[in-house]
Amino acid sequence: MSDKWAVSTQLGGSIVKKFVFLYQGMWDPSDQAMKDAWTNWFGSISDSIVDGGNPLGAGREVTPTGTIDLPLTADSTTGYTIVNADNLDDAERLLKDCPIVTGVRVYEAMSM
Repeated sequence: MSDKWAVSTQLGGSIVKKFVFLYQGMWDPSDQAMKDAWTNWFGSISDSIVDGGNPLGAGREVTPTGTIDLPLTADSTTGYTIVNADNLDDAERLLKDCPIVTGVRVYEAMSM
């Protein structure tokens, strides 16, 4: 796929791309240590955050043939964040100290 579809922003004279982190997995929201770990990690990457995102609740998959309710499970997508990075490798490096529960999917945001 060509870079002409990449969503980019000019920061300090250089052009950076946007990437979406999709978090998988559930954790107990009353777990203060986990809350602190997320707060600390977000603080450590704050210069790269475009949109800190939100937690996600139950969802629904809509297809041409109908809908399926998506319950919250260990494999569910449970949140997102949008960040600036030069490339996919740099976006992945931002996750170095992330308190990953099950996994994080990283996608480059592409323009239309």
